[in-house]
Amino acid sequence: MTSNPGLLDRRDAVKALLADRGDLLVVSGLGSSSYDVFDAGEHSGNFYLWGAMGGAAMVGLGLALAQPKRAVAVITGDGEQLMGIGSLLTVAAKKPGNLSIIVLDNGHFGETGMQMSHSGLGARLEVIASGAGFPSITEIGDLEGIAALRRKLQNFEGPHFARIRISSAHVDRALPPRDGVFLKNRFRGHLGLPVN
Repeated sequence: MTSNPGLLDRRDAVKALLADRGDLLVVSGLGSSSYDVFDAGEHSGNFYLWGAMGGAAMVGLGLALAQPKRAVAVITGDGEQLMGIGSLLTVAAKKPGNLSIIVLDNGHFGETGMQMSHSGLGARLEVIASGAGFPSITEIGDLEGIAALRRKLQNFEGPHFARIRISSAHVDRALPPRDGVFLKNRFRGHLGLPVN
């Protein structure tokens, strides 16, 4: 755990969030959030985005609309979500009850040299999500909050938005598979769809 009060270790937070995940489908954003999801336990229901910065929420929205009986969680970072800020408006307008957008917020762009992000400069993503019309907003700074969010992921009363305050301390990379065709085919197979 991090020694900073109110800031969680990113790996501990994601592992706690994905414990006993059941049939939860997970889309991870660019960079560190994909490493965190992979480190929490490799799973064929994980779809790692290796590029498309700003696209994680929209990929999650498409998945949630296509799979309305499955809970879908997007786990991404503040920099990636800020790049796709308009996607929060679209998610809120479409109202997928089975979708949760979870932002690991350390206030920095971790993949490009730890420059301060807009959230590090004071932008509050949970306020933006609330203004967009998300019916369920959570700000988390401890593992008890993670446990409550884990239960919420399966309640289909979303879309949910959660901002998890994490430390900006260095964490070694844990690299998931990088082959896009493999990831696509594995995920389609997990959904019971034809693989070609």
